[in-house]
Amino acid sequence: MSKIKIIPLGGIRENSKSMYIVEVEDQIFILDVGLMYPENELFGIDAVIPDFTYLRENADRIAGVFLSHGHEDAIGGLPYLLDEFDLPVFGSELTIELAKLQNQNHGNSNFDDFHVVGQDTEIDFDGILINFFQVTHTIPESMGISIRTDEGNIVYTGNFKFDQSAHGPYKTDFNRISDIGKEGVFALLSSSIEAESQEENVSDKRVQKVVNESFIQTDGRIIVAAVKSNILRIQQILNAASLTNRKIFVTGNQLTDILDTAVKLKKLFLPEKNLIKPISEIDKYRDDQIVVLETGSSGEPIKTLRRMATKQHQHVNLKEDDLVYIATSPSIAMEVTVAETENLIYRAGARVEKISDKIKASGHATPEDLQLMINLLNPRFFIPVQGEYRMLAAHADLAHEAGINYSHIFLLSNGEVLEYHKGKMSSTGEVPADDTLVDGIGIGDVGNIVLRDRRLLSDDGILVAVVTIDRKKQKIVADPHIVTRGFIFVKENYDLINEANAIVKKVVKKNLKDNDFDWSSIKSDIRDDLSDYLFKQTKRNPIILPVIMEVNQRRWYDN
Repeated sequence: MSKIKIIPLGGIRENSKSMYIVEVEDQIFILDVGLMYPENELFGIDAVIPDFTYLRENADRIAGVFLSHGHEDAIGGLPYLLDEFDLPVFGSELTIELAKLQNQNHGNSNFDDFHVVGQDTEIDFDGILINFFQVTHTIPESMGISIRTDEGNIVYTGNFKFDQSAHGPYKTDFNRISDIGKEGVFALLSSSIEAESQEENVSDKRVQKVVNESFIQTDGRIIVAAVKSNILRIQQILNAASLTNRKIFVTGNQLTDILDTAVKLKKLFLPEKNLIKPISEIDKYRDDQIVVLETGSSGEPIKTLRRMATKQHQHVNLKEDDLVYIATSPSIAMEVTVAETENLIYRAGARVEKISDKIKASGHATPEDLQLMINLLNPRFFIPVQGEYRMLAAHADLAHEAGINYSHIFLLSNGEVLEYHKGKMSSTGEVPADDTLVDGIGIGDVGNIVLRDRRLLSDDGILVAVVTIDRKKQKIVADPHIVTRGFIFVKENYDLINEANAIVKKVVKKNLKDNDFDWSSIKSDIRDDLSDYLFKQTKRNPIILPVIMEVNQRRWYDN
């Protein structure tokens, strides 16, 4: 009987940052190492990656890293992992090339332990066999991963959907999935992002027709906002541009890198040789010959549209008769931002079309697809992954409808250990799985206290109280001076500032008379007294920073 543990370190009760640990006997297999781009409350944070603490404690048992596809929610955290661990990395050809690109951009260009695998590849790790199967997603060569154990296969679907019109590197290998199901599936980890959907996806063939129609019906410029790694959608934009005799003008170097990689590997096809033009040549073409392709990660394209709408973009500013075409479905967290951006676009004289308003065109499996995957694999145990809790719960209900008993369905949390022991699967504990925050070159050095201070700074600003003392003479040498940023307009609040100065002066004098003078006490007293006063007067709580400078006054005499 195999000793098996399944531990999510990311991707549970959240839509990104996928990372799942599968332990079989004494070997650890890492499935995806994603990142998450922060929401607004993570002030100044560039990215969020999984916690690697458990892996550090068990580094000698890690067999390798297995990547399902080339999106950043699956590979974005890999460079940070490879900063610490020397591990073999396996993935499809495009996935590996994009992982290398991520690694190079991070500064890990010397790492070369990458291995390209395909759906016919089988890797033997001391009797544990790893297999792969191709699935349909918005990026070519997306794959599910199967780990064969004595108890049956442990299958991770990665991000997928079913589309009978998909072909080539997007086509699902139904035969391989069926074969894995016939071999017997012990546990299935399946993506849950669209488990709540009330509408099923249309085929990508239909999506192409909708994109073509919008381009044909537009006489002005078309500005397309898309996620940079959604290669399928970018291919559809290229096809529509070629069909309507338009040229593509790309903004940003990151898209160029991904385009170059995909074209080089023949995963992205240019319908005509000179379809893509540098943005510097945009003025040479008529409006009805122009498509501007604006891409980025997560909400970046939407933020760029805001700059275009408010005349702050370096190359393209919106004008009357422009069509802004939002080609990918924004996340729920971006809904308010998208609505605000639409308003700015219309005020600039342009109009907006969102592909999501016309058709359901997600890259993730909707309920019928999710149940079909469950029926093809017929797992003994089911673990919904990647999605908010409500999505995981909806997926659990779908699995139950497909015949899996709720007692064999596990809604986990990040860090929760699911262990198979003596014929039973149960939750047996937790490992560290806190978010690791990336801020510039700092990794994990920004915690809750720093974020709290940043939030307070954004809400109520900062007030600095500076005072100079001579402790030996127990006197104030220079009267307090108040400096504020983001709190109040000083010129209109002289009385408030004067009273704050008086409070500081009073607190300092009181502490100077105390024989047990303590620096931390005086600063704490200043903060407490000022905070009480300022809140009563303004109903605000700025961050208060007391700065106490000490000098020794001496009288010099000429001899």
